[in-house]
Amino acid sequence: MWDFGIGRTIGIVLRTWPFVVFRMIVYFGITLAYILVTGTAAGVGYGVGHIFGGQDGPISLGFWGGVTGFSLVTAILYWAREYMLYIVKAGHIAVMVHLIDGRDVPGGQGQIAYARQVVTARFGEANTLFLLDQLIKGALLAITGLIGGIAAFMPIPGLNTLASFVNSVIRMSMTYVDEIILGYNIRQDSTKPFRTACQAVVLYAQNGKAMIKNAIWLTVFMWVIAIVVFLSTLAPAAAVLYYMPGQIAGWGFVLAIVFTWAFSSAFIEPFCIAALMQVYFRRIEGQVPDPEWDRRLSGASKKFRELKEKARAPIGGAGLGVAPGSA
Repeated sequence: MWDFGIGRTIGIVLRTWPFVVFRMIVYFGITLAYILVTGTAAGVGYGVGHIFGGQDGPISLGFWGGVTGFSLVTAILYWAREYMLYIVKAGHIAVMVHLIDGRDVPGGQGQIAYARQVVTARFGEANTLFLLDQLIKGALLAITGLIGGIAAFMPIPGLNTLASFVNSVIRMSMTYVDEIILGYNIRQDSTKPFRTACQAVVLYAQNGKAMIKNAIWLTVFMWVIAIVVFLSTLAPAAAVLYYMPGQIAGWGFVLAIVFTWAFSSAFIEPFCIAALMQVYFRRIEGQVPDPEWDRRLSGASKKFRELKEKARAPIGGAGLGVAPGSA
């Protein structure tokens, strides 16, 4: 089955409670912004529709007002994604890595300041970390195909539809792998993040079957919990928009999805990342990057080639084949 300890993983996440609270504030703040801006924009559209829209104007303009408000918040979040990765995600990963390795970390709110120092020392500015994260994500897309996809798990001929579905699940299960690679960077105390990321991607590919098996289990856990949360919040979200007529009330369904995303980002995501990092660190112990996997990834992924180019630059260092712990 899975290779991570559920109890130990929960313990690690609980010990990072300042970041869990921080995530709650950030992501539930985002949910509140969606509710307020979407509801306000829908209400404005509904009011304007009474004046200029004719018989169907209130409903139509109210709906498009809601779409406009929802899109506005989404656009703001898109531009803030570098900051969220740098401050919220990378900082939390840094603390979890240290706890997995048995290092001491500060308690209380000092934990967040401590994590920011660690992240700054490893990656410098937010745009450097964001570029690295994007290249890692691109490189990881090639791994599923290279390890054989569903054929590695269910070599049953004639089941193309099932194979396609399961391969989609496998791709979905790799959602948090880029965070694991960032965790490897932090664990190595590397000041050459692009070089170390190249090593980490190759090491992940070498252990891809075991990592994906665990990631699939976590994906199942995540979706079960997310569905329960969604069903639990659908009624309250709809109640927020109870007094908005017609099509506008349908935003309750959308807001329930947003709330579920916020809950997953605050609670479920850290659990998945901590679990996979434990498996990854244990699997790669004593291994070195395999030049054959490096060659295969270079041939299959443009993003991995770009990552290697960055690794050769003065800021990134050069070469692979360095054993874990020596970067």
